[in-house]
Amino acid sequence: MRFRPVRAFLLGALFALGAAPLSAQGARSLSLEEALSIGARTSESVGIARAGVDRARGQQRQARSEYFPQLTGSASYTRTLRSQFSVLADTGSSNEPPPPECRRFVPDPAAPIGERVDSLESALECASNADPFAAFADLPFGQENQYNLGLQASQLLFAGGRVRAQNRIAGAGRRLADIELASQEAQARLSVAEGYFDALLADRLLTIADSTLVQAERTLENTRLAHEVGNVAEFELLRAQVIRDNARPVVIQRRAQRDIAFLRLKQLLELPADDSLQLTTELDGPAVDTLAEVVSEEARAAVRQAEENVVVQEGRLAIARAASWPTLRLTSNYARLGYPDDVFPAWSDFVSDWNVALSLSVPLFTGGRLSGERMVARADVDEARLRLVQTRELAALDTRSALAAFDAARSAWAASAGTVEQAQRAYAIAEVRYEEGISTQTELGDARVQLQQALANRAQSARDLRVARLRIELLEQLPLETVGRAGATP
Repeated sequence: MRFRPVRAFLLGALFALGAAPLSAQGARSLSLEEALSIGARTSESVGIARAGVDRARGQQRQARSEYFPQLTGSASYTRTLRSQFSVLADTGSSNEPPPPECRRFVPDPAAPIGERVDSLESALECASNADPFAAFADLPFGQENQYNLGLQASQLLFAGGRVRAQNRIAGAGRRLADIELASQEAQARLSVAEGYFDALLADRLLTIADSTLVQAERTLENTRLAHEVGNVAEFELLRAQVIRDNARPVVIQRRAQRDIAFLRLKQLLELPADDSLQLTTELDGPAVDTLAEVVSEEARAAVRQAEENVVVQEGRLAIARAASWPTLRLTSNYARLGYPDDVFPAWSDFVSDWNVALSLSVPLFTGGRLSGERMVARADVDEARLRLVQTRELAALDTRSALAAFDAARSAWAASAGTVEQAQRAYAIAEVRYEEGISTQTELGDARVQLQQALANRAQSARDLRVARLRIELLEQLPLETVGRAGATP
C-alpha cells in the first residue's frame, strides 16, 4: 500500500529552519547592535573601569600639583576664659578706688626748697602704690579676645627628582586605566555577542528538535495506518513509537536550554527576566573569506598594560632613589593679629606678622630603610620587565590561537553548507523509498538523524564563525585567554 505523500510538509518545515523564528506577539525585538549598545551601558565591569579612569585622573592632578606653589588661608578666634596671667591682674585688685594718676616729678628751680621736697615725696608715694604690671596690659598674653588671620605659602624647590617620578607614575596610571576601560568594553561586547548567538543557536536547535518530532509523529501515523491494513508488522509499529517517544525528551531538553540561554542574555543586558525577546539578527551571517588587518602582538591590551607597568615600577625606583637627596622648600607666613577689648574688632586693632623661611632637610641616618626601599624597587622593576617579556610571548600565542579558531570556524561553516544539502536530499529520497515500500523504517530513521545532525552542525558552525569573527575584530582590546606555564596571564 502506498502512503499519502507528506514530503511537501516535511521539507517545508526543514527548509524553514534557515529562517529566523516567528516573532511572538508582544515580544521585544532586539538586534545584535542594540544588544551590544545596551551591554556597554549596563556592564558593571565597564562601570568599574570608568571609575578607575576617574581615579587615575585625580591621581594625575595630585601628582602635578607639587609643581605649583601651595597657598593656604586660615582664620581663628579665641576667647580666653581664664589664664595664668589673670593672677597678675587680680593681685592689685581691691575694693578701694584706684589711686589718682601719678604725675612725673619735674623740679621747679624757682620754687622754694621745701615745696620741691614735698613734690618729690608725693611722686615717690604715688609710684609705690601703682600696679607694677600695668605696662603689660597691652601685650597679647592672656587677652580675652584674640583674632588670627593668616596666609601660608610654600614652594618645593628641589626634591631629588621625586615629583617628576610621581608624575610619570600618574601618567602611566592614567594610560593603564584607559587601556583597562577599552578592554572591559571589548570584553562586554564579546560576552553580549556570545550570549546573543548562544540564544539564537539554542532557539535554532529547539526548532530542529521540534521538526524532528513532527517527522517522527508523521512516520508513526503512517506506520499505524499500514499496520491496521496489514501491510507492516507490529515490530515496525513499535519501532516508530519508540523513535517518536525518544524525540520528545530531546525537545524538552532543547526548550530548557533555549530558556536558559535567553535568561543569560537578559542578565547580561540587565533586562527583566519576564520580558519576552525576539532576536532579529540572523544566525547565518554572510560568508567571511578574508580578514582585515590582523592586530600585532605589540598592540594587544595586555602587552601595553605590561609596558605601562614597567614605567610605573621605574618611577617608584626613581622615588626610592630621590629619598636619599636633600629636600629644599621655601615657605612664607603672613598673619594679621588682633587683641581687641570687644568681641567685634576694628581693622585698626590688628597688627601684621610676616616671615619667610628657606628649609633644607637631609636624611643622615635611617637605619637601612632607604637602601631597603631601593632594593625592593629594583626587584619590582626586574619583575615588571620579565612579565612584559612573558606577556608578549603569551600575546603571540593567544593571537595565533584566535586566528586558528577563526580559520577552523570558517572551514566548518563552508563544509556544513554542502552537508546540509546532501542530508536534505538523502532524507527526501529515503522518504520516497519508504512510502513506496522498497526501504525499511531503519533507513528512514537514519536519514532523519543525519539530517538533524547536519542542521545542528550548520547552526553551531554559524554561531562559532560569528563569535570568532567578532573576537578577531576586538582582539586588540581583549584580555589574553591563553594560560602559560607560569600561570594565568594578567
